[in-house]
Amino acid sequence: MNEHPYHNGSHRHLLSTGADAKAADVDAIIVPTARPAGTLRHVIGLARHLGTKLVALCSRLSEAGEVRRIATEEGLTDVVPVDVPDASRLPLPDLATSKLLVGTEFERGTDLSLKRNLGLLLARMAGWRRVVFLDDDITVPDAEDLRRAVGLLEHYEVVGLSIEGFPDNSVVCHAHREAGGFQDTFIGGGALAVDPVRTTSFFPDIYNEDWFYLLNNRKLRPVTITGRAEQEPYDPFAHPERARAEELGDVLAEGIYFLLGKNKTVKSAKRVFWKDYLKRRRLFIEDVIQRVRREPETERRTRKLESLAAARDSLGLITPWLCEKYIKAWRKDRSRWRRYVATLHRSGVDEALDRLGLKAAPPEPCLSKRAEADIGSNADCSPVFSIST
Repeated sequence: MNEHPYHNGSHRHLLSTGADAKAADVDAIIVPTARPAGTLRHVIGLARHLGTKLVALCSRLSEAGEVRRIATEEGLTDVVPVDVPDASRLPLPDLATSKLLVGTEFERGTDLSLKRNLGLLLARMAGWRRVVFLDDDITVPDAEDLRRAVGLLEHYEVVGLSIEGFPDNSVVCHAHREAGGFQDTFIGGGALAVDPVRTTSFFPDIYNEDWFYLLNNRKLRPVTITGRAEQEPYDPFAHPERARAEELGDVLAEGIYFLLGKNKTVKSAKRVFWKDYLKRRRLFIEDVIQRVRREPETERRTRKLESLAAARDSLGLITPWLCEKYIKAWRKDRSRWRRYVATLHRSGVDEALDRLGLKAAPPEPCLSKRAEADIGSNADCSPVFSIST
């Protein structure tokens, strides 16, 4: 493989290896979801097979009540569907990393980090030590890979599944690969086993938030990879705004992991480093653009170039000062998050939801005797969960 002079095609050498995977029970599967509830049938099946709890953190096109209905249809009763409100309505700490980007071109427009953080906090209060995060567009062909992944938490702080099928990369890195460059994948929040009680990391509200979660104050935590998951295909070049929205997070995360690959620490991410790294990034994107221009003229090539131009435009707004300031804010947020987590006590799921600004909605009416007979005697009338008012 040929490494690009301005880009690291792989960071897998940073992962730890050596411990044997001994299967263990999964305490809960947590899914941050924004797509229609029907997309969760696969993960519902995983939870049923493993005999574990499913927590669905819903917003946008996903509704907690519909998730509960489908889970019941599929024979899963141990399910906690939650309608997640806007972050401003939740009693969570104000994070400097979020404030820094508010009102700028880099403010994020999704609630993925919020949902993952809520999942961490709920799991911590509930005392779940072996939790798996799965995105709603991820499938796991062998459910036992999840048991093997959580078993490795005895030796590692975080364990990722290998994302196969469609590559899990940024728009720029997708274009790099398609233009003939070497581009690997890394572990990420799409399929991640964690112990929320032992670790106190959080997911900042930025693209590549999972790469930040994997870090401690200086370097990568002891993390490893096992098993296999598959990413549902999508078109990374469908909307240029995707590349624009990813650029700051891609620069910051790739820059930090570049340092780690040089046996340096996060503390080395000073303004002088970012000045040099932003030049490297600009040269990398320009090279990818030139290679894509040599591809046959197709509608896809046109969309690639539009996406790469959007990434380049966004890069032009990123300064060494902003990068340094963001990393300083992130390190302060780590301390702020630890202090907040220390205020949370062990509790049942209902109490934990209430502490987080979420509340159990009234139970759905029980099925009629005739409907219950049609479905079977295991018809369930457990509550769904929605926001407090």
